[in-house]
Amino acid sequence: MNSHVEGRCENCIVRQLNSLKALNKEELKRISDSKTSKSIKKGETIFEEGERLDGVYCVRNGVSKLSKLSDNGKDTIVKIAAKGEVLGQRSVITEEKTNLSAVALNDMEVCYIPKKHLTDSLDSNPNFTKAILIHMANDLKFADNVIVNMAQKTVKQRVAETLMYLDKNFGADADGYIIMTLTREDIANVVGTAKEACIRTLTIFKKEGWISTDGKRIKLEDKKALYRLVEGL
Repeated sequence: MNSHVEGRCENCIVRQLNSLKALNKEELKRISDSKTSKSIKKGETIFEEGERLDGVYCVRNGVSKLSKLSDNGKDTIVKIAAKGEVLGQRSVITEEKTNLSAVALNDMEVCYIPKKHLTDSLDSNPNFTKAILIHMANDLKFADNVIVNMAQKTVKQRVAETLMYLDKNFGADADGYIIMTLTREDIANVVGTAKEACIRTLTIFKKEGWISTDGKRIKLEDKKALYRLVEGL
């Protein structure tokens, strides 16, 4: 009974992290009555680039990578989406094919919400419409920053910035290692460089004493030094 109550959108804390917080009780009830909960295993694809979606995915637990495949076959990670993110929202609202792919980086729990309830609320609830616009504006701002970083910052600066982002947003375990573990290839795809260049950069950071590693795990040993690098100080 308790798990059923907690699974209702009206009682879900996660919705406070996204635009769904602007929905009224009746709208939330309609979504709760029609949504389905899904468990997604690490490495599984939630949706692929070019797919037409009939609904969105609200992340209750877990992390996914949103990426785009270039013409030369290189996968670029645009965003790391964690708890509270609504995946596929832009494509559903614009009724266009997805511009990105979403793949689980660890085991995930998501709620699939049919698009009808979102589009109905967009037509009738101005607060929800405003929340959606703010969310999309923030996504555009994030994308602008990524473009500027790619053009103006070195590979070393971008790798350091990515490590600090992961540490800040996902935290560290009891041993001090960043909880969100990415492969070297994933880090390279976030940074926008070759895997070999990413590995060389991490090796330099280790020699400088800025980080330490244990397999895929990374610990930030000197955050001040990494910050100075990112800021070009």
